[in-house]
Amino acid sequence: MNLKVKISSKKRVGRGMGSGKGGHTSGRGQKGQKSRGSVGILFEGVKVRKSLLNRLPFQRGKGKNKAKSGPIIVNLEVLNILRDGSRVTVESLAKAGVVKASDASTYGVKVLGDGNLKKKLTIALPTSKSAAKKIEKAGGTVTNK
Repeated sequence: MNLKVKISSKKRVGRGMGSGKGGHTSGRGQKGQKSRGSVGILFEGVKVRKSLLNRLPFQRGKGKNKAKSGPIIVNLEVLNILRDGSRVTVESLAKAGVVKASDASTYGVKVLGDGNLKKKLTIALPTSKSAAKKIEKAGGTVTNK
């Protein structure tokens, strides 16, 4: 069974009587602010409490609009590409191609416990609790928690 659905465009209001939504008030009701023009999205009406923008604190300086970023996340599953018994540092991860050296030195690296580790590794990076448990279960050690 082949059904054809007609997708109609948005109705343009106030464009003459023949349009179906023309004439006197064009579906906006009688009087008032909403009938005359658009109300700003930050407008909160006449009220005693300060508006949202006035409640937010000022931020000073050049980088106030920059997004804050945390460390680069490396999951345990990725560390299986390294050799057994090796020491995991930022440099060794950059050499293996897991992270970019410039980004890792800027933001730092953190090991999270997603996946399973099959090799004995010595981790010299910040790790999550679950990652530390899995590393020690695989026979490795964590020197920097």
